[in-house]
Amino acid sequence: MLNNLFKGIFDSASVTVISAADFLLCVGVALLIGGLIALTASRKTGYTNSFLVSLFALPALSCVVIMMVNGNVGAGVATAGAFSLVRFRSAAGSAKEIALIFLAMVAGLIAGMGYLAYAVLFTLILCALFLIMGHLDPAAKGLKKTLRITIPENLNYEGVFDGLLNKYCSSWKLDHVKTTNMGSMFKLRYELTMKPGVSEKDMIDQLRLHNGNLEITLAQTANVASDL
Repeated sequence: MLNNLFKGIFDSASVTVISAADFLLCVGVALLIGGLIALTASRKTGYTNSFLVSLFALPALSCVVIMMVNGNVGAGVATAGAFSLVRFRSAAGSAKEIALIFLAMVAGLIAGMGYLAYAVLFTLILCALFLIMGHLDPAAKGLKKTLRITIPENLNYEGVFDGLLNKYCSSWKLDHVKTTNMGSMFKLRYELTMKPGVSEKDMIDQLRLHNGNLEITLAQTANVASDL
């Protein structure tokens, strides 16, 4: 009786009908997978709530689409064409965010094909990989910083801070230079990775000796959270 209630009006003897119990099982596993991916993405990141909710829902959405296509190649091509019309209302996110979106969609696709154990195993492996890579990321450890230094116009900034930055940083680069205060000063911006255990105050004090005690800002490099 329940299967008849959920039977499609276009179903025939040649079409395999998905039972309500199987449908709920696949969607339930897809939601579980989505929750695991969203939980992984929320660890030490600045992702917005809407992005995490999207990650939670994507596997279930992909799962339902694949189940409704039911192996029909023509319907699958049409569905892919419809999805290609979708555009994010904001700029594309980082490579990590795009990878998380594809992870959610692929895991939902596997669940929709009925391979629930493979879907869970695939998700666990990829989530573990994301967590490991996040732990190795200098930004996640608070070592990745943005340094802004104001210097007078008569100070040649090319190479003047190289020795100090090499002493306190494992890597660095001059990312941005601009003039300020009617061209009487330069503002420099460095992206750098601090060496573990070094004193930020000591570095700033040394920099102040070179820039005439003008403004210096050292801040945590922000994770730009695109509202996808």
